[in-house]
Order: sequence, then C-alpha cells, then structure tokens
Amino acid sequence: MKNFFKIAAVTGIFAAVGLQSCKPKDTANAVSGDSGIKSYVAPGKYDEVYNFVSGGFSGQMSVYGLPSGRLLRVIPVFSNDPEKGWGYSEETKPMLNTSHGMVPWDDLHHVQLSKTNGEADGRWVFGNANNTPRVARIDLTTFRTAEIIELPNSGGNHSSPFITENTEYVVAGTRFSVPMDDANGDVGIDTYKENFKGTLSFISVGKEDGKMDIAFQIQCPGVNFDLSRAGKGVSHGWFFFSCYNTEQANTLLEVNASQKDKDFVMAVNWKKAEEYLKAGKGRKQAVRYAHNTYSEKTHTATSEIKTEVIVLDSKELKDICYFIPCPKSPHGCDVSPTGEYIVASGKLAAVIPVFSYDKMLKAIAAKSFDGEFEGIPVIKYESALYGEVKKPGLGPLHTEFDDNGNAYTSMFVSSEVVKWNIKDLKVIDRQPTFYSIGHLCVVGGDTKKPTGKYLIAYNKITKDRYLPTGPELSQSAQLFDISGEKMKLILDFPTIGEPHYAQAVLASVIKDKSVKMFKIEENAHPYVAKGEKESKVVREGNKVHVYMTAIRSHLTPDNIEGIRMGDEVYFHVTNLEQDWDVPHGFAIKGADNAELLIMPGETQTLKWTPTKVGISPMYCTDFCSALHQEMTGYVRVSPAGSNVPLKFGTGVTKPEVAAASK
Repeated sequence: MKNFFKIAAVTGIFAAVGLQSCKPKDTANAVSGDSGIKSYVAPGKYDEVYNFVSGGFSGQMSVYGLPSGRLLRVIPVFSNDPEKGWGYSEETKPMLNTSHGMVPWDDLHHVQLSKTNGEADGRWVFGNANNTPRVARIDLTTFRTAEIIELPNSGGNHSSPFITENTEYVVAGTRFSVPMDDANGDVGIDTYKENFKGTLSFISVGKEDGKMDIAFQIQCPGVNFDLSRAGKGVSHGWFFFSCYNTEQANTLLEVNASQKDKDFVMAVNWKKAEEYLKAGKGRKQAVRYAHNTYSEKTHTATSEIKTEVIVLDSKELKDICYFIPCPKSPHGCDVSPTGEYIVASGKLAAVIPVFSYDKMLKAIAAKSFDGEFEGIPVIKYESALYGEVKKPGLGPLHTEFDDNGNAYTSMFVSSEVVKWNIKDLKVIDRQPTFYSIGHLCVVGGDTKKPTGKYLIAYNKITKDRYLPTGPELSQSAQLFDISGEKMKLILDFPTIGEPHYAQAVLASVIKDKSVKMFKIEENAHPYVAKGEKESKVVREGNKVHVYMTAIRSHLTPDNIEGIRMGDEVYFHVTNLEQDWDVPHGFAIKGADNAELLIMPGETQTLKWTPTKVGISPMYCTDFCSALHQEMTGYVRVSPAGSNVPLKFGTGVTKPEVAAASK
C-alpha cells in the first residue's frame, strides 16, 4: 500500500505536467513569416548538413539533409531490410549473427561520428543495439554497415556508442547490470546487490581501417549506466557516465530507483586503465560473442565467435573510477567543447548541475571524498561542482553546445529547449517543442568546434503536426535557427522509427568521399561473373549455383531449365554496370525471403527453394532503364528425380545443355 501511494504520487506529477505540456499555447504562431526561406533548398541544390538519425526500435539509421529535412537514405544496421535485401541475401545474413544466433532486430538509440582531434572527420558513424548488446560501424564512403561487434557481460547497451576525441575507443556501458557471463546466472533476482554487476566495454578502433575489437572491460558496481561522453581537450583521457538505480532495486524501478536525492556521475580514467592493462592487472574471462565484418572486395560478410575478454575490477583498482553525486536520476551527461565542464541532467531534478573537471581533479588529489559506494570513492558534491543552472525547466535530459559559449538543454516534461550560458549559468532563451523532446543535436554540438547555426529537436509525440495516420502518428524532428540570441523554429519533418539521438555534420566533410561504384575487375566474390561469357549454371548435388549477370536491360541467363523439386538454388547476381546510380534488383516468384538490390560492380546472392513444379518468372526489381520492364526471365521447375537436363541461356530460343552439370 505504501508503494501504491508512491507510484500514484510520481505518476500523478508526470501526468499533470505532461498533459499541460502536450499543447503549448502558441502552436499556431510558432513559425514566423520568413522561416520557409531559411529551410528552403531549391531543386537541384544540395543541403548544407548531413543529419544521421537513429531509428530507435526500427533498428535502422536514417540520413536527412538539412535545412530541407529531406530524407536521403535509410541505412539498415540491426534489422532486416527487404528494400536492400539486408539480412536476406546470403552475403549479409552473417552481419546479424550473435551468440544467440541470428537476431534480425534491435533498438538503435545513439549515433556517433568518428572524430579526429575532437572534430567529426566523416569516416564512420557508429550505432548501438540497446536490446541485444552490439555496436555497429557504418562506412561513410558507402553509407553501409561495415562491422558489428557483440558485447559480453552486458544486459543492455544504452550508454553507447560514445567515442574519444581521436576515435581511440568506442565505449559501451551496460544499462542493466547482470551477473557476469562466467558466473552462475541462475540466481534469485532479489540477490541483485550480491550478484549483479555493471560493465563498461572499451572497443578499440583501427586508425586506418576502423576495425573494432574489445580492448578491455571494467567491472563496476551493480547500477544502471544510462549515458556517457568522453572527455575532450583538458579532460581527454577520461569518460563520464550517468548512473541511476544506486538504490540497487530489482523491481518497480519507477519508484524504487527514485528514492535517493542524488545518484551518480561516474568519472573513469581510461588512460590509467590502459596502464593497468599493460601491467597485466586484467583478468582473462571466458565469454562468447560475435564479431561480424563485411568486405567490399568479396561483397560478403563473415561472422566469428570470440571467446575471451580482459576485465579490470574497479573495486580493486581504486584510481580508475570515481563517483560524483548528481541530483536526481541523472540521464544526460555531456561535456563542453573545452572539456572543462561536465553537464549532468537529473531528469527529476529542479536544477542542472555543472561539474568542473579541474575541481574534480583537485578533489581527487585532496581526497575530498564522502566515503565509498561499493568500493568506489565518492567525491563530495561541492568539491566537484562548478555551479547549478537554476529554474531551467522540467525534466532536463540532454545538452549540446554552440560556438559562442552557450549550451542547449532539452526539457522532456515541459517540452522545450532552454539556452543558457556556460560561464554564468544564466538562462538566455527558451522555446517550446511539439512535443515531449528527448535528445537534441547541434551541428558539431558534441565536438571541440561546434558549427552552431542549426539545432534539431527529436520529439516523441506529434499530435497535431501532420495528417493523422490512425492510432500511430509519426514522430518528428524540429529544426531551429540558433544563429541569433533567440532560437527560431524554421521547420519540422516526420522521421523513421523513433528519432532517439542524432549527429549533424557539414556536408563538405563527407560529400566528396562517396563511392560511386565498385570496380568489376576488383570484385573478389567467389561466385562473381565478370562478364556475360562467365555466366553459367552449375549443379552440385541438390544445390544449383546460378552465376548470373545483370546489365541494362537483361539478365544472363534469362532461361533456365532442369531445376528439380528439392533443389536449393543460389542466384549469384553480378551487376556489370560501371555507372553511378544504376543498381539492379532481382526477384523470383515464390521467394520466401526478399529480393536483392545490387550496386554496380557488386555480387549478391538470393537463396530460393522452389515449392511448386512449373514455370517461375524472375525479374529486375529496380527501375533501371526504359526497357526495365523487359528485364525478365523464366525458370522451369520439374519434379524430383526428373531427367530434364540442366539448360540455360540468353538470346537463344533453345539453350544448350549445361556442360558443367553433374
């Protein structure tokens, strides 16, 4: 009964404030007369900015141009995508492999661009899988997922993927503390305090090729790690994580994890952790996790199961982790462009605490501690605090920065963006959002040199913003001009999935690096046909391999006979085009998975198991030329055991019997 009243009190407060926030009074007048000009990009003109937006529960990442808000591309990452054959073609299935087997879905929450000297360098963008803990790297020359690595010892992957200023590491903190993978996990859930641990994963990134590897993990007390940011500038060498559920509750967290006035920001000295690693202080732990990579030479993914990680224990190595008290249930944890200020956002707090890196170091040196939590020193709040932003709004979540010394914080409950000055902590401006903003993003707003000019709000509810589409409405992004003292709403546009977090970078950083096609002579796929003369059909028992080519406007071969019921047919389709923006597709009647989308110079494979005797048409699915509709063919399927010979051809009325058939 006691808990009931607590729940009623908490939910009552949010319901009352939430209802009030859903309908700001000035929705009709929110956009001024010249806003259309500021967001208008004429036909044939390019946008100024790439905006990489997570798709949340869609498992995908989308790319928008700003300021127009035009959707440019949806990149499949953790979810099957029939549009591109992602997760369906034989070449991409291994990318979704995990220690649990194929997991064709996830919850992509955060994106991070790779950095050099603390600035976005346009090489890669990383994304996290929140459900089955994984981190993906997307190559920005192809806008395709190049690598996915699974995280052991993790029960969720929320504070991820945040990176250091030279992309030395991608970090991933577990959202749910769980028993370590090599411990007996068959324990009572009410033994949380005894058996559940938190883990921070440090994933190294190859300087030239971007290849990821789990360099080490840090075992931490059993709490929930929410978000993180790397130190930069003066604080390079540190990471900062927001932590909640320091009550270590295991049920009804909405009440039981909100009991204390302060939870923590955890400061992690990863340079010191490296020293301990080199000194052999880590424990080799037996685990299982998948590491999947995609080769643009073979156009094929491979999946490897790895069996070991090195774990450092924060309880034993006293000077790698420190807790800083933070009011209350902290969510966002953001670092200013200089690296001096760490902004924490307690989503139930009435202030925004701003911590000083310099004061934190002095507090550690002076041992200005307020005891320990689970063996980790707790720095006194006042010893690390630079100051508090007073009366910022309700429900502060995330903060990004511009190039003029200002910070912008999203307020979920009061549905607004609040602009404040980093030095004097005074509120300068506040503008409503429509509605319930989560993350926000400034162009370069998490780097050492923000570009400013645009701020994008990512909202959870749209209500009256777009045409209704039944009970489910699109979520939205809203674009603000922040070039003046006052923020100005200039556009809103619907998004794919849930626009959880995003990164924005000037188009000039990425645009000219785009791959236009794959050179056919460099195609190292084992089933490539580099010309129509190399096309063929080969039987190997009940497996039939079709070495097929596609070029405007026919498939080779386009007539195939001699397929039998019980066969597994593999269509290895090579796109012979050497021209930008001329992909070909491939589909066949009765295919129970998807189609293929093959880029110029690339080979992709569709597995097809016939289910009926008869003639099955096949065709190109991507409208590639005026005669696209003629880009078709037929496959004849005969009963099992039939003596119909294997034949194939294109442009001949009666194809020759396949010489290579067995």
